Amino acid sequence: MAETQIEWTDATWNPVAGCSIITAGCTNCYAMDMARRLESMGMEKYAGLTRKSGQRTIWNGVVREDRDALAIPQSWRKPRKIFVNSMSDLFHERVSDDFIRDVWSVMRSTPHHNYQILTKRPERMAQVVSEQIGEILPNVWLGTSIEESAVAGRTDHLKKVPAAIRFISFEPLIGSVGHIQLEGIHWAIVGGESGKSARPIKETWIDEIHAQCLAAGTAFFFKQWGTWGKDNKRRSKKANGREYRGRIWDEMPSASNAVA
Repeated sequence: MAETQIEWTDATWNPVAGCSIITAGCTNCYAMDMARRLESMGMEKYAGLTRKSGQRTIWNGVVREDRDALAIPQSWRKPRKIFVNSMSDLFHERVSDDFIRDVWSVMRSTPHHNYQILTKRPERMAQVVSEQIGEILPNVWLGTSIEESAVAGRTDHLKKVPAAIRFISFEPLIGSVGHIQLEGIHWAIVGGESGKSARPIKETWIDEIHAQCLAAGTAFFFKQWGTWGKDNKRRSKKANGREYRGRIWDEMPSASNAVA
């Protein structure tokens, strides 16, 4: 587990390493370059997870379960919001049902933490949580990523997941998401892409998500503009900042409003 600069969480926990590219939102995933760097630093856990494709580093599909990492949250005494698998996807098809159940056991045994699990595979999340887990833990938040309208259908799968809090990460937002049924979704994170190959974000795309959050009573968190500002000019992520409509949006979901 490690402290993190991700604005909406406190720490990361990676019992799984490695992933696969499945949609456009994966194209510039920061974790691919990070895995390469960690491998070059001699971290065996991240060895052999990526390959070169032209000038890019991309996942090669190898996924590694790390049982030694399972106990880490139990040693973290101070309550934290913990992003689970920032370097992978817990519901990747190569992660076993048994291992997912073991992750759940750790989260059950550490109720002082809040765990945030984000997947691009909500259909498997719904199946495993419903059939293999069979319980709702109040400290486990379950979410999916939607980067454009082409994958907006992930919302339908997310709504089938038994969860205390459900959330959507609209990041990297690379296109309009259109109309999203946010009833039953407690939190929305919105952010632009960063990095040398970042794709621009448009304020109108953010506007349509924000309006739908207001209508549904969904907490709205604006994470960043990223590399491209609202004036469509390229700058550093820090220079563009996090201000939207003249303020910082750090809304968080309330468990008291959650609907299973």
